[in-house]
Amino acid sequence: MHRSHTPKTISTDETRLRVTGLKPFVSFLSVFSTVLEPNRSITHTVTEFVLLGFSGHQEMQNLLFFFILMVYILTLLGNGAIVCAVKWDKQLHTPMYILLGNFAFLEIWYVSSTIPNMLANLLSETKTISFSGCFFQFYFFFSLGTTECFFLSAMAYDRYLAICRPLHYPTIMTGKFCVTLISACWVSGFLCYPVPIVLISQLPFCGPNIIDHFVCDPGPLFALICVPAPVIKLICYTFNSMIIFGPFLSILGSYTLVLRAVLRVPSGAGRHKAFSTCGSHLVVVSLFYGTLMVMYVSPTSGNPAGMQKIVTLIYSVLTPLLNPLIYSLRNKDMKNALRKVLGGLKISQSS
Repeated sequence: MHRSHTPKTISTDETRLRVTGLKPFVSFLSVFSTVLEPNRSITHTVTEFVLLGFSGHQEMQNLLFFFILMVYILTLLGNGAIVCAVKWDKQLHTPMYILLGNFAFLEIWYVSSTIPNMLANLLSETKTISFSGCFFQFYFFFSLGTTECFFLSAMAYDRYLAICRPLHYPTIMTGKFCVTLISACWVSGFLCYPVPIVLISQLPFCGPNIIDHFVCDPGPLFALICVPAPVIKLICYTFNSMIIFGPFLSILGSYTLVLRAVLRVPSGAGRHKAFSTCGSHLVVVSLFYGTLMVMYVSPTSGNPAGMQKIVTLIYSVLTPLLNPLIYSLRNKDMKNALRKVLGGLKISQSS
């Protein structure tokens, strides 16, 4: 049984200051959102939300806590090992592995944006998160997810250059260009979501304040607003679709050209080598984008909340856990580098 929660109320202006300190920026967006949705007459809003998470008895909650904690630890260890392998093994100081090392580093932050709060809620009776905390989680979770989409696209482009333009690869994918590509992925990912998040935060949330999810997601948040906001909903969903489909179409285009080039290779060994270099990345793309599109592109409004939680759990928790296994098991250079890392750790522990 969940406790009933009576939402606290404060003025909308005070809540806006909790979400961001950029007064001119917020004022502009506030006017912009008011123009889009002029029928807002509510002057109070909630100060906290309740993330219900996964339902069940406390014994089930405890079991789920230990399972997710174990997954979190293994994810940190697996992706951390890849980061260390790329950093310490000079043979992996190539664009492909530098991109992979940054991707593993990204996965560490991606799972850390949601799992610690999820673990705390599993042991908590109140399961509350502050208004500003909810939107900060929203921002980091979606910014890191967007950055992951861009990194998958950059890694596909790297494989396209390596297979389709091998003679020009060293002159195109230079160290400077690789750093620029990585920086663009990080910066673009974190610049995409401030406007949608501030627009949503300006909408009136007057109660109830219960989110039937384990993360602050736009769908459940839109369900809690007190007035219709079809224009802002359309803007946000269109924005999400563009962020998802833009990198996905880039990946699809890169691998279409890669497949065409591989099929022209006369020897079976050459085709096998080319497919092996791309196989791991394709598996990761399929896992991530498959669940992402089920969640944000397909009409999930009619799906039960439990299904949405399971899909979100797959792409936000289980996929980052599997990525190190996928990349290390299918790549001899990475397996050798990981053996060196583990061997160095054993030597340092024994000395």
